[in-house]
Amino acid sequence: MTIFRFLNGLLLATALAATPAARADEPRSILFIGNSFTQGANSAVLRYRVDTVTDLNGGGVGGVPALFRRFAEQAGQDWTVSHELRGGTTLAQHLADRLDVIAKPWDVVVMQDYSVLDPEHPGNPAVTAKSAPALAAAVTRANSDVRVYLTATWSRADQVYKPSGHWHGQPVDRMALDLRKALDGVDAASTDIDGVLPVGEAWNRAMAEGVADPDPYDGTAFGQVDLWSYDQYHASAAGYYLEALVVFGRVTGVDPRSLGRKELAAHEIGLDPRVAEALQRVAAEELGLKGAGS
Repeated sequence: MTIFRFLNGLLLATALAATPAARADEPRSILFIGNSFTQGANSAVLRYRVDTVTDLNGGGVGGVPALFRRFAEQAGQDWTVSHELRGGTTLAQHLADRLDVIAKPWDVVVMQDYSVLDPEHPGNPAVTAKSAPALAAAVTRANSDVRVYLTATWSRADQVYKPSGHWHGQPVDRMALDLRKALDGVDAASTDIDGVLPVGEAWNRAMAEGVADPDPYDGTAFGQVDLWSYDQYHASAAGYYLEALVVFGRVTGVDPRSLGRKELAAHEIGLDPRVAEALQRVAAEELGLKGAGS
């Protein structure tokens, strides 16, 4: 473990400990902004429990927000969940096109940018460094107590293993680490952004611990799960489940392991209870929760 990773984990654990779980009788509101990586594209998550969330674009999407809502119900928390999600879009496009529905008094806002940050210049955070703080400032003007997070997404297998990929020839975890580093810089430069959600690093951890297969192009090893969808780009139901667990644990302060192997959303999207339990553990470990990995 590098000192950089250790310090990042320590800071995340401290921030999580300082985030009190909402009381069961305390309604909260959360808005998700993003694209297909939060919609749950190419999986059963896309249309999951659409009636439990408010789709501000009217697309009939449940996605990661609906998983979050299902987790919250089981934890006894009352969250009003809304999302402004459009496939293939950047935060800059959300800022330009949908600020009227975004700039409202939410309690929490989770923002997810394009999978490579800048579609024209993969890995370059310059556009994100302008659009993310602008969106955060807009929701902060509507509610000065809002908590705003950026989601650092996963390494795309097609970007790593295919010769045309920007991260071709590098270790599978590198893309996710590069995205996290870039978003940490965006976070540090904005007083309105409150942290980065380590979704991509949770994927890295799942692969490093043998829970998930690191290379979908050579088949899936027995006993491991494929976190990618059939396009080796988007997530599978398991990949989105892990994403939702990280978001849920960080935002609510609830240990994902408390959901248990009989967690309802996992059953409803077709996950093996053993996989659900393993991914809950991985999320807790990545969030630095006490007792994780013991």
